[in-house]
Amino acid sequence: MYSAFGCCDSRQDAELSRRFDYITDFLDQSGVQRCGRYIRDILCQECSPYAAHLYDAEDANTPMRQLPGLCGNYCTEFWLQCRSTLSLLIEETTIMDLESDQRKFCGFLVLDDPNYCFPNVLTNAELNNRLGEVQEDSEGCLQLCLQEVANGLRNPVAMVHANDGTHRLFVAEQLGYVWVFLPNWSRIDKPFLNISKAVLTSPWAGDERGFLGIAFHPAFKANGKFYIYYSISAKKQEKIRISEFRLSTNDMNVADHTSERIILEVPEPASNHNGGQLLFGYDGFLYIFTGDGGRAGDPFGEFGNAQNKSSLLGKVLRINVNGNDVGPPYRIPPDNPFLRDNRARPEVFAYGVRNMWRCSVDRGDPTSMSGRGRILCGDVGQNKYEEVDIIQKGGNYGWRAKEGFSCYDKTLCHNSSLNDILPIFAYPHKLGKSVTGGYIYRGCQMPNLNGLYIFGDFMSGRLMSLKEDRSSGEWLYNEICMGEHQTCNFPKLINNYFQYIITFAEDEAGELYFLSTGTPSAAVAAGAMYKIVDPSKRAPPGKCAVSPSPVTVKGKLIHFYPRQKFVLRSKTTPLPSLAPIVISSTNKTTPRSTRRPDFHATTTRVYSTSSPARRNEPPFPKVRPITTAPRVTPAPTKMVVKQRPKSHAPTTSRPSRVPWQTSSSWYTTLIDRLKTDRAKLGKTSGPSQNPHRLMTPVPTKPQQPTLTTVAVTRRGRKQEKRRRVKKIKKKQKKLKHGTVRLVNKANLPDRGRVEIHINGEWGTICNDMFDSRAAGVVCRQLGYPFVLKVAKKVEFGEGVDLRILLDDVRCVGTEGTLLECRRSKIGQHNCGHEEDVGVICGHTEEEAVMDGQI
Repeated sequence: MYSAFGCCDSRQDAELSRRFDYITDFLDQSGVQRCGRYIRDILCQECSPYAAHLYDAEDANTPMRQLPGLCGNYCTEFWLQCRSTLSLLIEETTIMDLESDQRKFCGFLVLDDPNYCFPNVLTNAELNNRLGEVQEDSEGCLQLCLQEVANGLRNPVAMVHANDGTHRLFVAEQLGYVWVFLPNWSRIDKPFLNISKAVLTSPWAGDERGFLGIAFHPAFKANGKFYIYYSISAKKQEKIRISEFRLSTNDMNVADHTSERIILEVPEPASNHNGGQLLFGYDGFLYIFTGDGGRAGDPFGEFGNAQNKSSLLGKVLRINVNGNDVGPPYRIPPDNPFLRDNRARPEVFAYGVRNMWRCSVDRGDPTSMSGRGRILCGDVGQNKYEEVDIIQKGGNYGWRAKEGFSCYDKTLCHNSSLNDILPIFAYPHKLGKSVTGGYIYRGCQMPNLNGLYIFGDFMSGRLMSLKEDRSSGEWLYNEICMGEHQTCNFPKLINNYFQYIITFAEDEAGELYFLSTGTPSAAVAAGAMYKIVDPSKRAPPGKCAVSPSPVTVKGKLIHFYPRQKFVLRSKTTPLPSLAPIVISSTNKTTPRSTRRPDFHATTTRVYSTSSPARRNEPPFPKVRPITTAPRVTPAPTKMVVKQRPKSHAPTTSRPSRVPWQTSSSWYTTLIDRLKTDRAKLGKTSGPSQNPHRLMTPVPTKPQQPTLTTVAVTRRGRKQEKRRRVKKIKKKQKKLKHGTVRLVNKANLPDRGRVEIHINGEWGTICNDMFDSRAAGVVCRQLGYPFVLKVAKKVEFGEGVDLRILLDDVRCVGTEGTLLECRRSKIGQHNCGHEEDVGVICGHTEEEAVMDGQI
């Protein structure tokens, strides 16, 4: 049955056959001849490619039908010929009552949709055209779906597996944390690795430095070794460092933090173009992908770092870390291409690289193994083009002589000795300004995607694909869109995502994922991980089943709860970005062809506030999808690209890099957009007055102590009173600067007007620039892990008897108190008590739903 695009395997087919035999045993020979085809057809619709429609299984809010929906004429025919078999198909006594009444009988069985009812669905030309093939929209855009599998991540820069049979996923954050996710998507509460104190990065949008890459040794199951790539600062010199770690002997989900062995360090002349990819090839060697060292145009030296083979910057390096327990940390593979070149570093495998961001090794075709071992990379461009390359030994990839297929440095470009390798694909900055390299799909679950190279763009949020034409050697381009209408309207599937695509990933079984964020800052938990799903055809049930090796968990498990929902809207792509920290408190993204509502600071957003090692799984802000990006024809020589109408595209990207700007690059675009969004936001009109003004509660008079003596003198009472007053004053003096409390009429501890204690005085805070990150600092001080709401419309009344102590509070979200945030001077403000800010905190994310906040 499955060969005809059904969804049953041989086991299910056999079960249906036994069910058919069981029912027909109740009929005589004439009954089988007359009714057998009806019974067979109705039973077999369980295996129809449209079973979800026929059984009303698409909408989780409606009950699933017991039998497939029939067309009216077919139902009438079934009733006239074989009405008594209904009670055999559904073995319930109440069903027999329907068999005597045609109206009730067909009212129970008929599906109102004439296109999807049986048997019309078999002859519908539109539905059956290219059945089982990847669907395209009217403009040729491949329609895929997503499954959200993780959220609450802070700039997730990498996801890898250990290839040890456990099918665990290791997700790295730019700050320097690596988390373990189990096959059921639950996360272990303690990080696998935490080197955040050693990692050089910042919370500013655009900073490319940080924890950038991780790779497990091919023999990790035996030797417990893995390798990481991160930024450091040592003696006022910024460097990239590649280190080796080992697994803890006490816990299979924790690294031995004392085992770090530095493999290689490379000084960085600037703070961007840091590279960051680590991977092992099928040759067993470790490949390291470095950036050109930063600044626009690779200005270092006569020809730049990338063309200088004596520099390790702007290169693909290949080293041997096998058998390194004794002796040097690595050795040079004997077939490295420049081993005998005195002017080159022996580690160099390829050069002419600008800043390759995300590379992958092709597993090869599952049948022929064609393509196995190829390394494909996305190389971020300068002013005009982004490119995708296949790495070859000794290859020169052109930078800074060329950018994509075009000349960048004309002198170097026309040098006859350049002998550069052209990209397999390059696209102009109309499509996107920061490529994120991907993977060739070689998994089992989505057979139609086999051989498709799926990648994206950090700035534009586009998902794209390339398919190799084996006869010509060319790679054909197709954009990927989120499924329209009902394409993705199935349980667990969604058709929208956060737009800043940071990295792609592959699990142990070969299924593909990507990780993106709504706010490109290492300090904001606005990232998520998505599994790529092709709704057009799945592998036969059971064919792709895996049996993960057992994982011993010594800590707690944080169970995963998806936050994003399916959006019933045609042509959807990435979700808009969230406000980058410090630059803006909210953000708006201009849609391409339609107008959508702006996002305001008063919109409820749920954030985690606790530290990553012990917090509950944090959600990300609730946002809405935007329309599909336009497709613009790139201008390379070796590709086929379909034209789409011109309009404005949304944006996405990987960790940004702050200190050095690259002329009109993606970084400039990112910062300009964020500033523009903030300017457009402006100030809201004054909040409405709340008639119920709340006064700051005054501590009640202390209750007199219980006396144990029979008589107490007046003098004794006065002494006791003085002691209690002194005790209260002493306690008040112990209040630290920055202590906060929440004040509300109902005296609820988890919500209220925010009041802060400074220099022995309680005061209020203005809502100007006060957002969920600042609220997170408040909630964390009070012991709550989540922010449920920022109340800006005097929801908890005005603190009219108090001074306004703080204004223009802008927090990153990691501060200990509001006094550590950027703010006005204490007591200086340009607001009134009608702008006193309030906060609602919570211990669980579900409280937000119960409270009607999200």
